[in-house]
Amino acid sequence: MVKGPTRVHLFALQNVCIWKHARIVLAITLIFFSGCRARTARNGEKPSSEILVAAAANLTDAFQELSRRFSERTGIRVILSFGGTADLAKQIENGAPFDIFAAADSAHVEALEQKGLLTPGTRALYARGSLVLWVPAGSTINVERVEDLQRKEVERIAIAKPDIAPYGQAAVETLRALKMWDQVEPKVVYGMNVSQVKQFVSSGNAEAGFLPRALVKPGEGKYIEIGEELHRPIDQALGVIKASEKQDAAHRFADFVLSPEGQLILREYGYKPPTP
Repeated sequence: MVKGPTRVHLFALQNVCIWKHARIVLAITLIFFSGCRARTARNGEKPSSEILVAAAANLTDAFQELSRRFSERTGIRVILSFGGTADLAKQIENGAPFDIFAAADSAHVEALEQKGLLTPGTRALYARGSLVLWVPAGSTINVERVEDLQRKEVERIAIAKPDIAPYGQAAVETLRALKMWDQVEPKVVYGMNVSQVKQFVSSGNAEAGFLPRALVKPGEGKYIEIGEELHRPIDQALGVIKASEKQDAAHRFADFVLSPEGQLILREYGYKPPTP
């Protein structure tokens, strides 16, 4: 008679121990997730393990390096979406989920700010671009200066569409300043952005093209630097998107681009420091 009740008490004791451990684990789990929710609520944003950056096509190489360095230091992944400045600005106006916009000019960023689409106080110049005339390696045409584009052997000249691409606009301004535009305009083929311009020239669909210095890599041919006096300065600006739910991470990336390290990387890719 004694063994029966004893077994019952031992079983009950085991259940009590199991429930105690279960309650402890549950309590720890709830505390952990409550802490996570509290931090998110205090920050007022979603977890910032990654951000989406809308970047002008001229930044393709430079921003890939900037993003890699930034991710190494912060653990925040940077997803880059490259395109024409005007197209990216229009996407932002239509609600595209970007966290930062880095343009090829300052006008489009300023316009977004005026429309209330940027986080106040985040618009900033981060670089001044340099325009070059590029002839690819292996080319048989003799182009030593911009005026040589008037030669008959130069049949096609690639330029980014000036109405949507700041570097294309600077190229047209240069040709007008040199009083060449009327003669060479029939030769011009337009790309949607500077990356497409480079593709046109690389594939032989144009003999030469106007590009950002940043997109010409060593060994890819020769380039002729265009004097800044021939076109308006290509001052490039960025800003954090007001609708972004990752404000803290976006601010950190913008600060990194503007930091001495970020500016050094941009100079390595042919950009000049911005002029206030």
